[in-house]
Amino acid sequence: QELDFEAKTSYTLRIEAANMHVDPRFLSLGPFSDMTTVKIIVEDVDEPPVFTSRLYSMVVSEAAKVGTIIGTVAAHDPDASNSPVRYSIDRNTDLERYFNIDANSGVITTAKSLDRETNAVHNITVLAMESQNPAQVGRGYVAITILDINDNAPEFAMEYETTVCENAQPGQVIQKISAIDKDDPPNGHQFYFSLTAEAANNHNFTLQDNKDNTATILTRRNGFRRQEQSVFYLPIFIVDSGSPSLSSTNTLTIRVCDCDADGIAQTCNAEAYILPAGLSTGALIAILACVLTLLVLVLLIVTMRRRKKEPLIFDEERDIRENIVRYDDEGGGEEDTEAFDMAALRNLNIIRDTKTRRDVTPEIQFLSRPTFKSIPDNVIFREFIWERLKEADVDPCAPPYDSLQTYAFEGNGSVAESLSSLDSISSNSDQNYDYLSDWGPRFKRLADMYGTGPDCLYS
Repeated sequence: QELDFEAKTSYTLRIEAANMHVDPRFLSLGPFSDMTTVKIIVEDVDEPPVFTSRLYSMVVSEAAKVGTIIGTVAAHDPDASNSPVRYSIDRNTDLERYFNIDANSGVITTAKSLDRETNAVHNITVLAMESQNPAQVGRGYVAITILDINDNAPEFAMEYETTVCENAQPGQVIQKISAIDKDDPPNGHQFYFSLTAEAANNHNFTLQDNKDNTATILTRRNGFRRQEQSVFYLPIFIVDSGSPSLSSTNTLTIRVCDCDADGIAQTCNAEAYILPAGLSTGALIAILACVLTLLVLVLLIVTMRRRKKEPLIFDEERDIRENIVRYDDEGGGEEDTEAFDMAALRNLNIIRDTKTRRDVTPEIQFLSRPTFKSIPDNVIFREFIWERLKEADVDPCAPPYDSLQTYAFEGNGSVAESLSSLDSISSNSDQNYDYLSDWGPRFKRLADMYGTGPDCLYS
């Protein structure tokens, strides 16, 4: 068993050791047992404080003010040193901090207002620790019961959906109501029902208290009509039996409905009666169809007008840019002269009429074309290409995208004209080729062959 130094500090034990199996031949030699004394000393250790009770039960009213004393707990140090004890509440068991405790005396008080309907019993843990050794902590448990007071007024037990038939008779029961109260009085609930003073003299409905915490709603007249009034609001006054008693006013909503022969509500919708007398559902559908048709026609007219205003150039550009045309034609090579005029490309002196675009004013007007006979070939080529580019820029029939144009241009004839000796056959006079020496080193070989001089050879 557990030892307690504070209860007993030492124990004295007398122990006997005996031989369980003795040979009869040696019995005369004496007893075969021995005895000794053992003394056990209990050492003192530091123990945590101990509460006078493992569970404290306390009671407090939910109407108690802040600072009200609920009860006291007590703990002591069981060691010989009897160290003073300090108290605190384990806040994990009192998260809302409803209670406080005095660190020295152990008195528990309320720290905030209590509500039995929220929490009827609070179970908290009180900690007691030694002043000299705070590591030694004892735990005590406190159960605090909250006493109820009448602080909640009665109310309807549920949300009622009450209906009355158009053909209801006077005195007909249309609803039975009951009430609830969050309070828990010792003698149970007792509710009293009545109509408010404003509704007591109404000619539509009345209330009957059944004296069993229920009440019955009855009609006072017949001939309810939805087109006249589709909803009635009946204020009902409910009082409890608490001390002091509390009361509340609850409103019962009653809808007028069309019922069958058994009094079962079929429809309570009053919207149909709001429409004009001679307007049926079919007429409304026809009107809506006409309106939709007119809207469609208006949209079509607007769309057609917008299409007419679009420029034709836009369609042409769209066709040019967006349509892909494939021509599986390889062509006839150099002998194919039907696609373009080769002579026009080779002849620089052909004067073409410049086509002026109507929508573009050219910056440079070509009034006259230069003659390329006495101009070097590289200048002729550059001027030829430049002229063709200018004509393409101002050509209204030119495509609106980059294109590849091939010019098969060979240039004009040589300024020295023909050097062939074939023409000399038809001539009786000798030709003079002295000018060959003036043409430079490239024509030196010809100058030596055809030039004049004593050492020249003629062929």
